[in-house]
Amino acid sequence: MALLPETARQVDLLVARAQAEGHAPSLALGVVRNGELAHVALAGEHPRPDVDLQYRIGSITKTMTAVLVMQHRDAGRLALDDPLDKHLPGTPVGALTVRQLLGHASGLQREPDGEWWERAAGRDLDTLLAGLTPDKIAYPPHRLYHYSNLAYGLLGAALERIAGAPWADLLTERLLAPLGMRRTTVLPAEPYARGFVVHPWHETLREEPLTDSGAMAPAGQLWSTVEDLARWATFLADPDPALLDPATLTEMCVPVAISDLDSWTGGHGLGVEFYRVGERVYVGHGGSMPGYVAGLAVHRPTRTAVVDFANSYGMRGGHHISALGREVLTRVLDAEPTAPAPWRPAAAPPAAELTELTGRWWWMGVEYGFRVDAAGDLVGGMVGGPPLRFTPEGPDRWRGRSGPQDGEILTVVRDSAGTPVALDIATFVLTRTPDQAP
Repeated sequence: MALLPETARQVDLLVARAQAEGHAPSLALGVVRNGELAHVALAGEHPRPDVDLQYRIGSITKTMTAVLVMQHRDAGRLALDDPLDKHLPGTPVGALTVRQLLGHASGLQREPDGEWWERAAGRDLDTLLAGLTPDKIAYPPHRLYHYSNLAYGLLGAALERIAGAPWADLLTERLLAPLGMRRTTVLPAEPYARGFVVHPWHETLREEPLTDSGAMAPAGQLWSTVEDLARWATFLADPDPALLDPATLTEMCVPVAISDLDSWTGGHGLGVEFYRVGERVYVGHGGSMPGYVAGLAVHRPTRTAVVDFANSYGMRGGHHISALGREVLTRVLDAEPTAPAPWRPAAAPPAAELTELTGRWWWMGVEYGFRVDAAGDLVGGMVGGPPLRFTPEGPDRWRGRSGPQDGEILTVVRDSAGTPVALDIATFVLTRTPDQAP
């Protein structure tokens, strides 16, 4: 569904202002809702952007590398707490774990040795590994958040060793091809925007070299388009279970480290960044390579996202491509909140063994209420408290699926006549009246 005209006008204005004040040769932004491009805003003429024009996406590549790692974890080929040495034996940083590397909590230094890898011809894997020394660990693991491109080069190397195939082939086979991301490539494919640095004094453009990052490609090599990155944003909002268990993506979105300890507005999970804007939390990633900046921000609860690109290395006037994306995403969500799903009556009354669990329950003088929904789950919770959901696992046994009881077991306690008299939720016992002792 397209954005309302007034919302679209505001988005277009934000993009036009960012391009003009930020001195970006071209800027492209897409708003994604429920898997579709709801709006595209384009600005600039060097070159004139469109939804099929490639830009370099830099570190957004890391989100795809992380999903490849989690696919292998789910298949039993690795564990998050595996030391790197298990998959890359003999490295002097082999005690670091896969989890620490994914979440930038390993303490590993930011870049590999040698020339600035983003602007130089990439080295092969053997050369990358040969450059590792024990002093590459800048901080003890989990001491603090420390962003590391090198960590993702090593994760890509581990994937290649585990799968016996190049990272680029794994990426194409397991993600790009199944998702229809035909215009996301390791090397640029026409039409693509040339990347520039804007001169600070006379505002001319200097074209940047198009480098192949070699063994560091898993950290930031890819090129993509508005249409393709919209597909990736859709996947991060609601993944295809054939490619990744939705529960695994939810696991990826649990914070490993907070990157902003003063205000807790940013953090990092297993390959994705977090941005807290007001009462909402977005997941995604920023990206930059010489001549390019890109952003990806997803609000998973509403399946709404923004992707954006510019072909300049940074922007002027305080503008930032990722901040622009988050501002647009917030504007869209505020102006056009997602309508709740309509209520529908149940087709038939639930079985008697379910209805006898519904109604009022009490714990320490606090009232709880439960009902059975159309899926046969027990839902409710403390009056005014966080919603709880329990799914059946067997006779009188239910598994928590939301809120503070997620994963916990609810056991139905019956008297000698078989009547439910208590609900035991992980040792917290609810009774039918506030006068009953638990």
